[in-house]
Amino acid sequence: MELLTTLHAENHTVALSVDATLPILAEFVELLAARLGVGGRLFYVGAGTSGRLGVLDASECPPTFGVSPEMIQGIIAGGVGALVRSVEGAEDSKEEGAAALITRNLGDHDTVVGIAASGRTPFVMGALEEAGRRGLLTGAVVNVSDSALSNVADYTMAAVTGAEALTGSTRLKAGTAQKMILNLITTAVMVRLGKVEGNLMIDLRATNVKLQHRAVEIVMEVTQTEDRIIAENALAQASGSVREAIEILRVNSVEQKQIRPKQNREVK
Repeated sequence: MELLTTLHAENHTVALSVDATLPILAEFVELLAARLGVGGRLFYVGAGTSGRLGVLDASECPPTFGVSPEMIQGIIAGGVGALVRSVEGAEDSKEEGAAALITRNLGDHDTVVGIAASGRTPFVMGALEEAGRRGLLTGAVVNVSDSALSNVADYTMAAVTGAEALTGSTRLKAGTAQKMILNLITTAVMVRLGKVEGNLMIDLRATNVKLQHRAVEIVMEVTQTEDRIIAENALAQASGSVREAIEILRVNSVEQKQIRPKQNREVK
């Protein structure tokens, strides 16, 4: 218990470090949303834990918000294999970082975010420099102040988490802060792009039983439908699209109100 308490005490400082990034993050999200709205893409670039977190955040956007897997992509030093097995030396080449971006056929509206706890990972630096040469919007998510990446990125989100409980193990506080910032970026951007109504994910992709139940519940809540069968039928008619099912029920509701006979309110 003493060990766990000591380790977890450090986690309580992470959110405070992220607080400091919010003003610059807000500016970045507005610009990013505008670029994604006209067909741009977001690329996360990182190595090790940072790279895995970028891939994780990118891979969760299609089922959550119904976007194409092409819109938000994660690039990790060492390739896909580095997701499950450490490839430590892969992060040391700026040239490989640049090459990894070049293969994505970058467009004018694309955005590149480099993620590195140290703020100086060569693979990430190379990618951001390549993006800068092409005039793309760039951001950096780091865990130190005055980092090397901040000199090449347009916007730097620096969550300064300080010394780790295990010295140098940035999978701890630094990784947690990075995860929080990436969650903020994609969630806020998707709200800006109209993928959310209220606090409900109306573009959710119901790809399993759990999500199918959630889709029905979202349709019921948005349309104030109390009959689950009605919501299920609307989803079936919409081929599983939550957004389209909501529209179907709203249109039906309007039509029913229009054809409903007027009550005779004459007082005799």
